[in-house]
Amino acid sequence: MKEKYLVINAGSSSLKFSLYEMPGSKEIVNGIFEKIGKEDSFYTLKYNGEKKETFAFVADHTESVKKMLKELLDNGFINSIDEICGIGHRVLHGGEIYSDSVIINDEVLNNIKLLTKLGPLHHPGEIAAINSMKEVLPNVPQIAVFDTAFHQTIPQENYTYAVPEEWYTENGVRKYGFHGTSHKYITERMKEYYNRNNINIIICHIGSGASISCIKDGKCFDTTMGLTPLDGLVMGTRSGSIDPSIIQYISKERNLSVDEITNILNKESGLQGLCGKSDNRDIEKLISEKNERGILAMNMLKNSIAKYIAQYYMELNGDIDALVFTAGIGENGILLREMVIDKIAKPLNIRLNREANNNIARYKANKEGIISTDDSDFKILVLHTDEESVILKDTYLLVHRDKEMVKKLNK
Repeated sequence: MKEKYLVINAGSSSLKFSLYEMPGSKEIVNGIFEKIGKEDSFYTLKYNGEKKETFAFVADHTESVKKMLKELLDNGFINSIDEICGIGHRVLHGGEIYSDSVIINDEVLNNIKLLTKLGPLHHPGEIAAINSMKEVLPNVPQIAVFDTAFHQTIPQENYTYAVPEEWYTENGVRKYGFHGTSHKYITERMKEYYNRNNINIIICHIGSGASISCIKDGKCFDTTMGLTPLDGLVMGTRSGSIDPSIIQYISKERNLSVDEITNILNKESGLQGLCGKSDNRDIEKLISEKNERGILAMNMLKNSIAKYIAQYYMELNGDIDALVFTAGIGENGILLREMVIDKIAKPLNIRLNREANNNIARYKANKEGIISTDDSDFKILVLHTDEESVILKDTYLLVHRDKEMVKKLNK
C-alpha cells in the first residue's frame, strides 16, 4: 500500500515542504511559504514541471500548515489527511543528546527547546513547525532529523576546544558540526561505490553555507563547523574562522554589541563582505571583468577549502579513497573546483581531468562524475547531495519501526 510522507524544513519566517509517496521515494509536490507573519507573505507550489505562486497573508506557521494541507487536498495530491503517515523535520541542533534521528515526543520536543541556546536562529521556526503539525495532525508521527547527529562520532580530541573545562561541562561549548544529512548521504553513497564500510574520504559540501568533513573508517572523524555554523570555511555571508579578539576590538572601535557583531559575521561577511556578492555566479562574473575584490574573494574561498583538505589528508595519514565535491557550488562551481585542485595537486599527487571537470554541473549533460586523472593517488568526484532523501528515509524507517513495536506490545 502506498503511503504519503511530508518532509519539512522550517525557518523563522519560512516553511519548505515536500510530499512523497512511499515506498519508492516519489516526490509528488514541493513548496515553500515565505515571509510568514509579514504583509507581503506568499507561497509557491511546484509539481509536474509547473510552478504556482500565491500571494496571501500567512500569520504564523500554524496557518501555513493549514494552507499547505488545503492545497494538498484541493489539488488532489492527497484525498484525505489520513493518507499522511509521517512527518520528517530537519532540526539544526541535537547537541550531545542525539546521535541519530528520533520520533518526537514531549521529551524530545523539550530537549529541542533547551538546545535553542545553541541554535537561536533556527530552532524557533523548527519548534513552531513541529507544534503546528501537532495541532493540525495530532495523530501523525513526527520525526526529528538532526543536522549535528552524523558528527557525534568525532573523537574528543577533535571536538574539544582549548578553553576552561567548565565551559564544556556546564555550557556545552564544543564542536558539533552541521550539514550532517548531506555528509551522511554522501558517505553512504561512497560506501556503496566502494562496496565496503571502512572508507576514508573528504567531503566538501560547498554552498552558501559550507563545511568539509573528514570521514575515517566510514564515520565522521572531524569537520569544519563548530559550536555553530559560523566556524570553518569562508562562506557566502559567513566569515568562517577568525581571530576571536576581533569581536572585542570591533565592539570598541565601532560601538557595536556582541549580538550586532555576530549578526554581521553571519549575514554580512564572507564573500559578501569581501566583494559585495555572495552568489558564486556573480563572483565569477566579477572575475571575468578582472574585478580585484571578486578575485580576492575567490582566492580566499579556494585557500580556505584547500587548507582543510590538506589538514584532513594529514589526519587520515594520506590513506584516502576519495575527495568529493557536493552542494550548490561544489556541484556547479567548475572554476572553483579547478582552482582548489590545482592548489593541492602537487603535494597530494592528484591531477585534474579538465575536460571532465568542465562538463560536470547541474545545468550540463553530466550532473556527476570523476574529475581526476587515472594516475592520481585517489579519486576526485562531483556528486549530487540529497538531504531530503535522508530525512525521508529516516522518517519512513522510524514510523514503521514504531508500528512494529506497537504490534509486539499488543500481542
